[in-house]
Amino acid sequence: MTKVNSFADLKKMKEMLVAERAKYTKHLHVCGGTGCHAAESKSLDEKLKEIIIDKGLDQNIRVTQTGCFGFCEKGPIVKVLPDNTFYTEVKPGDAREIIDEHLVKGNKINRLFYTDPATNEKVSDSEKMGFYKKQLRIALRNCGAINPEDVTDYLVNDGYVALGKVLSQLNAQQTIDIIKKSGLRGRGGGGFPTGLKWDITSKVEADQKFVVCNADEGDPGAFMDRAILEGDPHSVIEAMAICGFSIGATKGLVYIRAEYPLAISRLKKAISQAREIGFLGKDILGSGFDFDIQLRYGAGAFVCGEETALIHSMEGMRGEPTFKPPFPSVSGYLGKPTNVNNVETFANIPMIINNGAEWFASIGTEKSKGTKVFALAGKINNVGLIEVPMGITLREIIFEIGGGIKDGKKFKAVQTGGPSGGCLTEKHLETPIDYDNLIEVGSMMGSGGMIVLDEDDCMVSVAKFYLDFIVEESCGKCTPCRIGNKRLYEVLERITQGKGSMEDLERLKNLSSVIKDTSLCGLGQTSPNPVLSTLENFWDEYVEHVEDKKCRAGQCKALLYYVIEDSLCVGCTACKRSCPVNAIIGDKKQIHYIDQNICIKCGACEEKCAFDAISIKLEHKVKVQHGND
Repeated sequence: MTKVNSFADLKKMKEMLVAERAKYTKHLHVCGGTGCHAAESKSLDEKLKEIIIDKGLDQNIRVTQTGCFGFCEKGPIVKVLPDNTFYTEVKPGDAREIIDEHLVKGNKINRLFYTDPATNEKVSDSEKMGFYKKQLRIALRNCGAINPEDVTDYLVNDGYVALGKVLSQLNAQQTIDIIKKSGLRGRGGGGFPTGLKWDITSKVEADQKFVVCNADEGDPGAFMDRAILEGDPHSVIEAMAICGFSIGATKGLVYIRAEYPLAISRLKKAISQAREIGFLGKDILGSGFDFDIQLRYGAGAFVCGEETALIHSMEGMRGEPTFKPPFPSVSGYLGKPTNVNNVETFANIPMIINNGAEWFASIGTEKSKGTKVFALAGKINNVGLIEVPMGITLREIIFEIGGGIKDGKKFKAVQTGGPSGGCLTEKHLETPIDYDNLIEVGSMMGSGGMIVLDEDDCMVSVAKFYLDFIVEESCGKCTPCRIGNKRLYEVLERITQGKGSMEDLERLKNLSSVIKDTSLCGLGQTSPNPVLSTLENFWDEYVEHVEDKKCRAGQCKALLYYVIEDSLCVGCTACKRSCPVNAIIGDKKQIHYIDQNICIKCGACEEKCAFDAISIKLEHKVKVQHGND
């Protein structure tokens, strides 16, 4: 690979690569993200290439394994360019038909088109799909568009042009000013102004500074950073180099969780390619600027998403946060000034440099500029990764981009911000999404997890789920988080088992307030949010659990009651023989009954009954013999 020694050389290389790509009349883009890999997309990619070579079409048709397209619900995906045909749920066995019928004969494969759940119509063009119509892809611009393992694909799409501009046309302060004027805020959850963080770090005198990329996303259901690193690793490398130049750092570190093997593999390859071609290392683009990047692996600790805990983990110590100040910008990795930004934040930087601060600032809301990537999951038709302008409403995301609730169920809530966020309801659907609005209604942006819940979800159980996660992930350094969250979880456990009291509800409120006010870091300070938001928006469900011993969603196992209907029971004893705890009373050919004091709610009896005589009751007061409660 030819080394690039100047910005002028970079421009020439891009022109040459664009001309080389022009010889292909058709391009097949095959999703190569983790989700699609699990659904045989790698085999699909290999099969397409094999058939194209066998048919002698490889001089005209190029197959590219890309990163995530975002439409995870319908993967694996194959996109045909230039006609923008979008095939969904493609199997390796479909490869020959796509080539023979579509590419050779010009007949598109109707059965592989996306079916719109609202109209039941087939849609062949991704630009006409509700999932993509309202998206604006900046951080995800190259995901699904380039081969992340080929630096030349990145160069064709203006790769490293921003770095070239910065090193040849701007000084450090001018670069920082562009980022400040853009209004970009940290996408890792805190929302701190990115340009201001760079500016603070640049002004600290030190013999060595560090740029750290936080790739340790740990929110349940979140995979934004992973998708960017899998689909566009060079954008992060380029941004880190720009940051290094701006703050006076020569070393970069990517802290990435070891559970991301594909992202790690592609990032390693990208770093190697960047060194080989001259975008990392000594005297980058002949500017005299030196910068290189190394990887550091995390073991999956959620608390290491907090920057001081992350830094300690990289230093080989326990991943525990420390009180600030001093901030990492003053004393971070190895006691040196350190700038920490997350993957999505960095992915925006090259576009801001190339298009200008005013362009980026024109997108979004007054205090939240640009776009935000969300991992849309849960009880929704279009599960996947989306990028939308700040200010879009929850309704637009859930019912237009997300395609509404699965199986025609009723929308109940959406959890934003993961364990640090809150559950928002139907009354919040018109809320414009930005940092400040979400906090105002009792949730937060977080890193971008968005889990949709329907009428079958129990909000008390949802709160308990997140508290269980927090209890496991707390580093244990401060008492409010270590002990307080455990007590919160125990109260919720009592309530879901039908052993709670109205005093417990007040206890939840009071303890949550104490934990928020006294915890050391952001994990503890935000951990009660799921409890407080569900108490605020679903108070009646908590009261039902406490007073009526009822879970309306039927999710709390201890509050379910298996009952045998007298009129349907034939006394066959199948249920009695299947019961592991002998909770069913009755002789052969006689009506059977369930002792509720013994029943463990395993469901074995219901499964074995051939006469549908056993049903689940949600009410506490059910007709029973033997052990009335």
